[in-house]
Amino acid sequence: MFILKNAWISIKRNKGRNILIGIIIFIIACACTITLAIKNTAGYLIDSYKNAYDKEVSISFNRENMMKDFDPSQEEDRENAREKFDTIESVTISDVESFADSEYIKSYYYTYSVGLNGNNIEKAEITSNQDRPAELNHGKENNRASTDFTLMGYSSLDAMSEFISGTYTMNEITDNAWEVAFDGNYVFINQELADYNDLALNDKIKLEDEDGNKYEFEIIGIFKENEENASPMSMFSNSANTIITNAASVTTNNEDLNATITPTFLIDSYDNVEKLQEEFYAKGLDENFVLQTNEEEATSGIASIENINSFATTFLTLTLLIGGIVLFIINMINIRERKYEIGVLRTIGMSKIKLTMQFVFELIIVACISLLLGAGVGAISSKDVSNSLLANEIKNSNERTEETFKNFGGENKNGGMPERRNREELQKKGTPVVEAYDSIDAVVDIKVVVELLGIGLSLVFISSIASMISIQRFSPLTILKERS
Repeated sequence: MFILKNAWISIKRNKGRNILIGIIIFIIACACTITLAIKNTAGYLIDSYKNAYDKEVSISFNRENMMKDFDPSQEEDRENAREKFDTIESVTISDVESFADSEYIKSYYYTYSVGLNGNNIEKAEITSNQDRPAELNHGKENNRASTDFTLMGYSSLDAMSEFISGTYTMNEITDNAWEVAFDGNYVFINQELADYNDLALNDKIKLEDEDGNKYEFEIIGIFKENEENASPMSMFSNSANTIITNAASVTTNNEDLNATITPTFLIDSYDNVEKLQEEFYAKGLDENFVLQTNEEEATSGIASIENINSFATTFLTLTLLIGGIVLFIINMINIRERKYEIGVLRTIGMSKIKLTMQFVFELIIVACISLLLGAGVGAISSKDVSNSLLANEIKNSNERTEETFKNFGGENKNGGMPERRNREELQKKGTPVVEAYDSIDAVVDIKVVVELLGIGLSLVFISSIASMISIQRFSPLTILKERS
């Protein structure tokens, strides 16, 4: 208690010097609070971007493996490559279900693509060279594909990546479209195909496969393909003859269709991909396939934010370094000016430890007052600073979220936007959920307070080194003799 009382008296007696120290610590506290808030905000943004993507694994063709030891100039190599390609076994739904039964996989979805012919509708195309503009012909005949339409079956809303990315946008949609879309024979067709065949919502279309099996679907939505994704050398878009439905409506009727299945698996960690690939091979996956992740896509958006985080860390380090040096020098000057006081106190019997503690307590008292004031001012300022950093991200996030909902028909007068739970699922497909800070404590949380306290104690320790060293070296008799 005596030491604290003496420290307080000394602070009041040397107001000018302690006010200067307090101002320096106050400025450091303000700067550190804002910097820590920026780091906190950058960390929040990084987490938001990472959480905007599920960790996904897909099966893709291993071209590198196929092209190994392949010489395109050799007819024998070309023939062997064709034979090798023909023997590759495609992935089936049973395979997908078997692969998904793994400790590394949380869930999965897939697309089921199959070629069908029209029964009561015609393929959107130019049927004769006379009808075809000359600049599109290039002297070649218009070869008709083996099937008229591509029926694209999605297993869930998550699999509809074209709508999530904005490649497709829903033009018209029925009121109950998303209630029945994945449960029954319902389809979405391209606007060009609808115009070509004079089709509208709730009309029925009939298709048949190569085995003669017939399918009847009801139209519940009409979509369009964005122009930038369309082929510039075609009158119709790439998806003009693509008909979208749910996977179950196709596989239920004929499981032996010659279909292309594209599965996507959701995993807990990218670290387990190699183990998962070995597991897939053990379960029968052809070794000409390989697993690919979306890790690069998921991390591509955080580089600039990590730069802000690095800059904040550098600025914080420089602030502490410069502040610590300034405080050390001021304290050295302070000790030299108070040599006579130190000599008197040592002469009357105060130990070096108690004297050192008094000087340390003086700094602690000044530092605590300055830190509280600096943290308060910094906290008030940091909310606006952090929200200004978030402003652009919030705007982009809201625009991308609204755009995604619009792609699914969210702004259509009939409604038809996916349910709320599905909106939250779609936000895991590349749209970060970013919100403004609505209170100071959201920016300057307990972590920032603890870090700031650690910074304050560090500054006190650095500043106290001067008094610790000087007091241990000073001889009271020498000090008094020099004074006389």
